[in-house]
Amino acid sequence: MENQFFKNIEKKTGVNMNDIFELANSLQNANFKDEKTVRGIIKRVSELANKPVPKELEDKMVQTIINDGSKLDLSAISKMMNK
Repeated sequence: MENQFFKNIEKKTGVNMNDIFELANSLQNANFKDEKTVRGIIKRVSELANKPVPKELEDKMVQTIINDGSKLDLSAISKMMNK
């Protein structure tokens, strides 16, 4: 049943669940105060979502995450990308 759940998510999003799990694992020990790390994460999420992030938005996201990383959640990043 769990496998079917993930297959449904893949079908709806077009994103491979293995890629999502790899991203989630990489976030566990990520240093959200390091600009290079944060830019890499934004790039990876952008690639997975197949949604390019303009340089200006990337810069804004990086600054927001670096300055307020303790309150960071994926919904906040998602909201920034959908503006």
